Amino acid sequence: MTYLLGIDLGGSSVKAVATTRAGEALARYNESFDPDRPRHFAETIRFLVARAQAERGAPPARIGLSAPGLAAADGRAIAFLPNRLPGLEGLDWAEYLHAARPIPVLNDAHAALMGEVWLGAARGARNVILLTLGTGVGGAAMVDGRLLKGAIGRAGHLGHLVLDMAGPPDICNTPGSLEWAIGNYNLGERSQGRFATTHDLIQAFEAGDVFAREVWLKSVRALACAVASFINILDPEVVIIGGGIARAGEPLFKPLAEFLAPIEWQPGGHRARIVTAQMGEFAGAFGAAYNAALAE
Repeated sequence: MTYLLGIDLGGSSVKAVATTRAGEALARYNESFDPDRPRHFAETIRFLVARAQAERGAPPARIGLSAPGLAAADGRAIAFLPNRLPGLEGLDWAEYLHAARPIPVLNDAHAALMGEVWLGAARGARNVILLTLGTGVGGAAMVDGRLLKGAIGRAGHLGHLVLDMAGPPDICNTPGSLEWAIGNYNLGERSQGRFATTHDLIQAFEAGDVFAREVWLKSVRALACAVASFINILDPEVVIIGGGIARAGEPLFKPLAEFLAPIEWQPGGHRARIVTAQMGEFAGAFGAAYNAALAE
């Protein structure tokens, strides 16, 4: 049976999936690597490709790869990822893996969106945005069935929307961004040192802690304002919320819906669907495989 191999490179592990062209998973792989060891990530990917080939008895029909950073214009490498995974920038994966055909490369958030559109929460939709809420806020967008990449691959970095022009800069020097308002990375600062993780904050919120309620609902309202802005700009059918914070469930989605209802532009009563991501930690791997199939 011919198969696709989708590979998703993370900060310290590689996830991969062998799948049919219809999206049936034949095998899943999750292999850790040492980010401080030069190009250990690449060796790990080469090992997984060889393992999949040995198990399936044949090389994959196509390989697709996703990784953090900005993908090159020709889609063959990651062009920009400063201070992380040395050796990744400019690495042509088809050459490195001695592949017979080019290996298309996507940004990891772009790939996660493709996975959700192919098999997950936005299956069949053509206008979609994805927000991943975790340490920071990632994002991606599809308009009229086309993944938005932009001139140099920056399109879809939705976490860096300005919500407070007087706010502090985030990692992209964006003042008062969505990432600053709800990302886990600066929760200690936002909560005056009381909470180390968003999980702890939400637990206190559910227990009736007044201060936790103030901090959490301020963050959720910021998210609602950002989503309303994205709806006005991109007109999605579906807004997917994923990432670790999304696993909070009702404490996130109930107030989000309440904050969004009066500020979302609703011509003719139409509202965008707000949904939870479905593909989990293998979304990027499936999206990379799907992107490889589309490259044919």
